[in-house]
Amino acid sequence: MNTKKIFVIGSSNTDMVVRTNRIPRPGETIVGGTFMMNPGGKGANQAVAAARLGGNVTFVARIGNDMFGDRSMFNYREVDVDTRYIFRDEVHPSGVALICVDDHAENSIVVSPGANAALTVQDIESVKKELESAVYLLMQLEIPMETVEHAASLASKAGVKVILNPAPATQLSKELLKNVYLITPNRTEAELLTGITVNDTDDAKLAADKLLNMGARQVIITLGSSGALIRNDKGYTCQEARKVEAVDTTAAGDVFNGALCVALTEGMEIREAVRFASVAASVSVTRMGAQSSIPAREEVNTLL
Repeated sequence: MNTKKIFVIGSSNTDMVVRTNRIPRPGETIVGGTFMMNPGGKGANQAVAAARLGGNVTFVARIGNDMFGDRSMFNYREVDVDTRYIFRDEVHPSGVALICVDDHAENSIVVSPGANAALTVQDIESVKKELESAVYLLMQLEIPMETVEHAASLASKAGVKVILNPAPATQLSKELLKNVYLITPNRTEAELLTGITVNDTDDAKLAADKLLNMGARQVIITLGSSGALIRNDKGYTCQEARKVEAVDTTAAGDVFNGALCVALTEGMEIREAVRFASVAASVSVTRMGAQSSIPAREEVNTLL
């Protein structure tokens, strides 16, 4: 196993997924199809993806002392995620997400954060020593912003490279962005962060430039079937996406980010790492579910 440690701080949810012909309109009831209950949460998805793809992963999260939390712990240990710093909350339930997936593989998601919203600055302080031994810290925005900001500050001061997947998108402080080594929005998140509508690669370049001006040091904007745009001090690089027939895009971004961290810890150059991550994500969209869609390392190596 790669000895370079990836620290993931973020959310842990249980996804309740219903297949439908289409996403219902407000006030409308429709009859759905298959129902599945899967482990999810952006933090958990990214931690499991990184571990399944060969990373040395420690996950920091807060889950309820309930059956959802028990099942989550079992799943993390099954893929060798270090679970020593997953806190069991006696007050708040585990987070859940209600997901509709339509015939075009588009999804509509409502999240009830539960214990995720109670992951505090004090929790991060309690794992400070372990965090400072990591090479990369990967975070998202399904936990309190002050917790994200505090963790980024601690990591940056210790020389740990912070990768921020700004999802769900919200305004980011200059203080946070200055501590971020790499930010990885999709086109929708890039638009919400910058105010620039991202329809194509040229738009993505403008949005990436603005994110650099806002304080980010390096930007990857994922563009779905159009690939990804890398922007850093060397300029722009475009990475094409592998063409597949998508059935569920729920965890594609999470798989991309987890895979990206693994590739970077293995010493891949940024374009090579993005290619690796893109292939991993392309496999995930051909399968239903979040963590259940994450490919094994051998599958990605074969496709590469």
